Amino acid sequence: MEIGWMTSLRRRQVLVLFVLLSVSGAGAELGLYSVVEETEKGAFVANLGKDLGLGLAEMSTRAARIISQGNKEHLQLKVQTGDLLVNEKLDREELCGPTEPCIVHFQVLMEKPLEVFQAELRVQDINDHSPVFAEREMILKIPENSPLGIAFPLSNALDLDVGNNNVQNYKISSNFHFRVLTRSRSDGRKYPELVLDKELDREEKPEILLTLTALDGGSPPRNGTAQVRVEVVDSNDNAPEFGQSLYKVHILESSPVGSLVVTVSASDLDSGVNGKISYTFFQPSEDITRTLEVNPMTGEIRLRKQLDFETVLSYEVDIKATDGGGLSGKCTLLLQVVDVNDNPPQVTMSALTSPIPENSPDVVVAVFSVSDPDSGENGKTISSIQDDLPFFLKPSVKNFYTLVTERALDREERAQYNITITVTDLGTPRLKSEHSISVQVADVNDNAPAFSQSAYTLWVRENNSPALHIGSVSATDPDSGANARVTYSLLPPGDARLPLASLVSINADTGQLFALRPLDFEALRAFEFGVGAADGGSPALSSRALVRVQVLDANDNAPVVLYPPQNGSAPCTELVPRAADAGYLVSKVVAVDGDSGQNAWLSYQLLRATEPGLFGVWAPSGEVRTARLLSERDAPRHRLAVLVRDHGEPPLSATVTLHVLLVDGFSQPHLPRAEAAAEQARAEPLTVSLVVALAAVSSLFLLSVLGVVAARLCARARAASAGGCSGPGGGLAGPVVDVSGGGTLCQAYRYEVCLSGGSGTGEFKFFKPIIPSIQAECSGRNMVDNPFL
Repeated sequence: MEIGWMTSLRRRQVLVLFVLLSVSGAGAELGLYSVVEETEKGAFVANLGKDLGLGLAEMSTRAARIISQGNKEHLQLKVQTGDLLVNEKLDREELCGPTEPCIVHFQVLMEKPLEVFQAELRVQDINDHSPVFAEREMILKIPENSPLGIAFPLSNALDLDVGNNNVQNYKISSNFHFRVLTRSRSDGRKYPELVLDKELDREEKPEILLTLTALDGGSPPRNGTAQVRVEVVDSNDNAPEFGQSLYKVHILESSPVGSLVVTVSASDLDSGVNGKISYTFFQPSEDITRTLEVNPMTGEIRLRKQLDFETVLSYEVDIKATDGGGLSGKCTLLLQVVDVNDNPPQVTMSALTSPIPENSPDVVVAVFSVSDPDSGENGKTISSIQDDLPFFLKPSVKNFYTLVTERALDREERAQYNITITVTDLGTPRLKSEHSISVQVADVNDNAPAFSQSAYTLWVRENNSPALHIGSVSATDPDSGANARVTYSLLPPGDARLPLASLVSINADTGQLFALRPLDFEALRAFEFGVGAADGGSPALSSRALVRVQVLDANDNAPVVLYPPQNGSAPCTELVPRAADAGYLVSKVVAVDGDSGQNAWLSYQLLRATEPGLFGVWAPSGEVRTARLLSERDAPRHRLAVLVRDHGEPPLSATVTLHVLLVDGFSQPHLPRAEAAAEQARAEPLTVSLVVALAAVSSLFLLSVLGVVAARLCARARAASAGGCSGPGGGLAGPVVDVSGGGTLCQAYRYEVCLSGGSGTGEFKFFKPIIPSIQAECSGRNMVDNPFL
């Protein structure tokens, strides 16, 4: 039986074969079915359901189907009715050639559970071919002295039909000298012999034309004709004779082309041309002429092509020896081919299931059959697969095998198996063949997504643009398909006060995180939230990770000056005694910056001054000190502009203005002199008023009184305008704040100076430092608070 490689699998399903060997009737033989060749497609052959004893529903549930040899689907099974139908027109001559009976083997495969039934289909011949002579005209040279009853073999007609439809009889056209006899060969073929019934006379009739007709046994019969030309020649009374009538030869099918098969030999008692013999095949078939050749001079018969035991077991041919006078003799060569192990075993896949689910043991992966066209030990086989695979072979009926998983498979460990089925015969030498199949392992959702990190830290600079990509989280799932498709989501924060939904969002497909609005480092420096990753399996598996977002500071806050206050009130004047040494602390500029780190690191510098070189500012602390000794020539009032700058990129800055008053000193003896000078300044306009009043008394007393009142009012107004300095609101607005890490004051002191504002003595008073928390009051006086380090 010839079985080729099956190139396509009609179905891919799991065959449950756990009770394979215990199934009743597995491998049983069905009856012999028959069908006439050239029957139309769809013709009814038999009802397999009735023969198998199965109902229609059982035929469908057990998935019955037909498996034919050589992947040719001659028949089809209609599962709904159980009928076996012809799938295509069958040509008996194409299927079996001259072999009779013509048997086509097929199997009925029941998959659930597995049962295999062997069956045969006999294709019956019809008379659809007429006999045909290979030679349209045959020439016979017959000596005129030929004895009566001598027989002359003629070419037989070939008919592709078999049995009664093959050539059954020959007849010759009406004549006076010959009749025809029908003879049979050992293989059943019939050939004609021309028999001489009446002596020939070349002088009377040198040539005789006859019509040979071959008739087959069909109904109605068919026939074919050929012309026979008989040439009457002079006497050649001895025909060639072979030493033996039958040559029986055995030859190995592996014999090379050109090998000598046998040498036949014939002898002729005649001499000269009548005794010269030539050898030819007599009426050889087409297969004979392709396989053998004869040397006409020597009688050597050699191979023209390679023999194949599996195709043709033996050859039979007649060899004719003809002398120069036209007489001939014949013998028969029977060539029997001896089998050698020249065919490797063949594997035919009947079913293959791929992919197969992981975590499921004892799954049937494939069903296949093994065949070897050789005979004897050369045709016996053994099958195996690799030892390192979790599969094993289970033998079934009549060279069928099932490939079954040995244990539960894990797709994440290995997703594909390449299995090589090795089949070896028992011949000498042993031949083997391999058939490879690829089995995919189907995924089951047995793995949850795993984050690349359990915790992520993301950094984002404040004042970011909305929808800014700030980072990503990543989770992987070793499963495949939907089971490995990861979806990301934000988890509710642990702190219910954190507005997570307005801060960040996540791309559900990629895990990218985005800031939804600008972040402010000064308001929110860091926050944490959870991110979940769920796969697309059913049920879905998930995991979570912690994400911490750190907000990076940006230099978005300029320095703010706390002292001197910049609230639009009258400027505060710092008093500096003229006797102060170089490096005397005049004041301290206090500033803070809402940023952090380098962005809040402040430095101070003197931007401009009324008298350059007199004062200096210490850059780290903002202390304003005298750069040299003061002299009487220095102006009493000075105005200093101090620049406060942070170290951000780009740097931001603020400017503050200091007013400095140089005085002779803060001691008590100095105050009367100052008050006397002020009194003298007020007395000068008063004297002028009195003189004017006395001069006007003589004219108008009333005008004098009014002038005195006016002079008093003017004096009071000037005294009010010559009053001392006070800070905004009488002091610093609010208490001085302790700011760490900003380069500003870390300790504050408050001094109180009151200048008389009325018409009193005009004394200048200096008070001792007071506690900052107490609000000091000076009745009828202006207050100035000066912080110093």
